[in-house]
Amino acid sequence: MDLGLQGKVAIVTGASRGLGRAIALRLAQEGCHLAICARGAEALGKAQFEFETCGVKVLALPLDLCAPGAPEQLIERACAQFGRMDLLVNNAGGNRRGHFTEVTDEDWETVLELNLKVHLRASRAAIAHMRTAGGGAILFITSIFGREAGGPGLSVYNATKSALISAAKIIALEVAPYGIRVNSMAPGSIRFPGGSWDRRVRSDPEGMKAFVAQNLPIGRFGTAEEIADVAAFLLSERASLVTGACLNVDGGQSRSLI
Repeated sequence: MDLGLQGKVAIVTGASRGLGRAIALRLAQEGCHLAICARGAEALGKAQFEFETCGVKVLALPLDLCAPGAPEQLIERACAQFGRMDLLVNNAGGNRRGHFTEVTDEDWETVLELNLKVHLRASRAAIAHMRTAGGGAILFITSIFGREAGGPGLSVYNATKSALISAAKIIALEVAPYGIRVNSMAPGSIRFPGGSWDRRVRSDPEGMKAFVAQNLPIGRFGTAEEIADVAAFLLSERASLVTGACLNVDGGQSRSLI
């Protein structure tokens, strides 16, 4: 299936590793020019080289998106480089685990900034350019733990991911008249090199076998490439009727009915 992404300009945050890297690579394979960012310059440079082997142009910006003005800088630099932008993937994120009574205001502010506020700022800046261009697509990478309880120790993470899904829905309603689609995607337990699930499998293989048997109906962890395939579809015109949606990509792991 031709997704019709050839020649589009996509911005992907947190693109040096994990889900962001896989999504950016999939878009590059579809012919998208890329603007990517991450905190680590070395890993970002390696990702840039990999994406450029697909024959596309890549602007790599080492950025801490939590720094004042950084999300807006990312959008403006990309548009200045390529003359426009078509797609935005809000992927960067993080977590601070802890019992609710133990996590601090600083913990809340840190994760709210990285999981929610930077994405809203980037999207606000992107929408201005997309309106001028006559359309575009925005995708927020959230979590199934934004749609249902993630368990003890995840009050900060759960709250920020739920907020992101909610915000994406309302933004979608507001920008639909301008030809801009906004969706969110909720991955389940995804294993990739260096990720948290990969570390757990290596440190406790038997425990993780039990976790898979109890929680993952398909009998395995998902892969970053599987997330990237769905992301590319949602960003493409093949998903032209899909906006304001949150799509679980979890192999049946989630239990919510909505």
